[in-house]
Amino acid sequence: SSRFHNFAIPLHTAHKTGLGSSAALVTAFTAALLTHYLPPSLFSLTNPNPNPNPSLHATSLQRLHNLAQAAHSAAQGKVGSGFDVASAVHGSCQYRRFSPTLLQSPGAAGSPSFSRKLRALVEETDGQVWDTEIGKQAAAAAVRVPRGLRLVMCDVDCGSKTPGMVKTVLRWRAEKPGEAGRIWAGLQRCNEGFAAELVRLAREEEEEEEGAEGQDYAALAKCIAEIRALIREMSEASGVPIEPEQQTQLLDACSKVPGVVGGVVPGAGGYDAIALLVENKPEVIDTLRTVLAGWKVNEEVDSDAVTIGKVSMLGVREEMEGVRLEDPEIYGDWIKSC
Repeated sequence: SSRFHNFAIPLHTAHKTGLGSSAALVTAFTAALLTHYLPPSLFSLTNPNPNPNPSLHATSLQRLHNLAQAAHSAAQGKVGSGFDVASAVHGSCQYRRFSPTLLQSPGAAGSPSFSRKLRALVEETDGQVWDTEIGKQAAAAAVRVPRGLRLVMCDVDCGSKTPGMVKTVLRWRAEKPGEAGRIWAGLQRCNEGFAAELVRLAREEEEEEEGAEGQDYAALAKCIAEIRALIREMSEASGVPIEPEQQTQLLDACSKVPGVVGGVVPGAGGYDAIALLVENKPEVIDTLRTVLAGWKVNEEVDSDAVTIGKVSMLGVREEMEGVRLEDPEIYGDWIKSC
């Protein structure tokens, strides 16, 4: 059977998933264009291990990242962290965003010298250096999901308009810098603590002959709970439903399932998705799937609640690898079915 599913609906009627699909599409399309139009001596996505020129691979990923960030930011209204594009290019990584002013230098599309300025920005030839920090460290220090855990992504049938939400949060941040700065700093500390705990657990796994059996995830659960508390505080302060009540109910219900470490509303937040970190055991997935199948929001808690529809566990999980060059033959059956 085909790896790809035909949903039999036009793209413009599909509900937003909130899982970075627009960034993945922009990244893949940009990579296809660069692969098609540039010679292999200038752009190559060949795996760096057998690649005779690993520096070319690294340069190609950087060029792809820069151009995809520029394209996606323009499409989204120059908002967002850019993490979704970075992870589409590099896979799971630690990321610190670039300075937003970088994307102002080429000007508007179609303006005088736009293409020259954009190329110079992407290739960093005009003295403008992207100050992005993307961490793909050596295995011992890499942030990754330990073998004993897995990431579960769930689609909630109720989309959110990301650009509008982000713009409102940024407006609140500009108007209330003290309040926003305190919450931002708290989130930074909690995120760094979460990353450090993942590194510790992964390192422990490697040191134990029996892998992840018997590992204690209480500290990791505490990190997630602290992150969620700050996100809810930001939601209330900014007036933006980053973790709305409906998602709080859903995440709390999932977190009570034995083997679920915790979860968050990913990306810019809203009503359209949740991400869960769970023990990598079939019985945990089965119980979670049962909970989600019968899920309904308690509208008595919030009488003005936005109605959310079906919650579906998606057949995807974490991935350390980012963009890759694939054989077009694998798409043959899918194209024929459309």
